[in-house]
Amino acid sequence: MNLELAGHVAVVVGGANGMGRMIAKTFAAEGAAVALLDRDPAVDEIAHEAAAQGGATLSAQVDVTDFEAIQAVATRVENELGPVRHVIFTVGIDSGKGGFPFWNLEPSDWPRVHDVNVIGAVNTAHAFYAPMIARRQGTFCFFSSVAGQIGSQTDPPYSVSKAAVLSFMQIAAKDFAPYNIRANAICPGMVDTPLQRRIHKFSTADLPEDERPTYEEWYTEKIGRLAVLGKLTSPEEIAATVVFLASDHARTITGQAVNVDSGWVMHW
Repeated sequence: MNLELAGHVAVVVGGANGMGRMIAKTFAAEGAAVALLDRDPAVDEIAHEAAAQGGATLSAQVDVTDFEAIQAVATRVENELGPVRHVIFTVGIDSGKGGFPFWNLEPSDWPRVHDVNVIGAVNTAHAFYAPMIARRQGTFCFFSSVAGQIGSQTDPPYSVSKAAVLSFMQIAAKDFAPYNIRANAICPGMVDTPLQRRIHKFSTADLPEDERPTYEEWYTEKIGRLAVLGKLTSPEEIAATVVFLASDHARTITGQAVNVDSGWVMHW
C-alpha cells in the first residue's frame, strides 16, 4: 500500500528506544522527513539510522517535562525540516515498582510518572499545534497502553497515567476536528521493549531464585493466558499501525484507542 507520506514531516517524541525508534525508521522508509526527540543521547545515533532510509532527519535531546525546551525544538523542526504534519508521542516511563496492592507503592512514586507520561503529552501537543491549525492539516498519535484501559495492577502509576493519556487524546481529537487535524492513541499489549523487560524484573523479584521464570518464560505464559492470539507484538507491527493512522487512508479515524495487543483487550 502506498501511504503517500513522501515529503511529510513527522516528529517522534521518544524516538531513541523501543517502539519510537522503529516508528522513526518506518516513517523515513515511507519518504518522510523525521525529527527525533528524546532525553537519551542515543537519539542522535537513531537519527542517523533513519537517515539511512534516504530522508532528512533532525535529532534533539529534550526532556518532555520542559515545555520551553520542547517549544524551542518545535520551532527548530519547522525551520529546518519544514511544516510538521505528524506528531507521535511514544514516551512512557514506569515507577519501577510493582503493585498488588497499590499500597505497596508510596504516594511519592506517582508524580514523576504523571509528569512524564501525561504532562509530557500535553506539553508536546501545546508545542506543535499552532502551525498545524493554521495550515488545517495534520495528525497526532499518543501512546497509551492496554494497562490504561483495564486498570492493570502491575504498576498503578503507569496504568493511571496511560488512562489519562487516553482522555487527553479524546479531548484533543474533539478540539482539533474543526481544523482537519486527527488525534488517536495506540494501546500496545506486550511488546519486546526495555520497559517490558523492566516489568519482568520487578514482577518476579520476590520469587525464589529457583522459581523465577526467564523473561521468555514469563512473557510466553502471560500473553498465552491473557491474549487470544497468544503472540508477542513486535515494534514493527506497532510502527506499521502508527504510520497507517498518519496517512490519508485513515482520514476518518480520530479519537480512537487502537489496541495492538494480540487480542488482549476487547470491548463488547
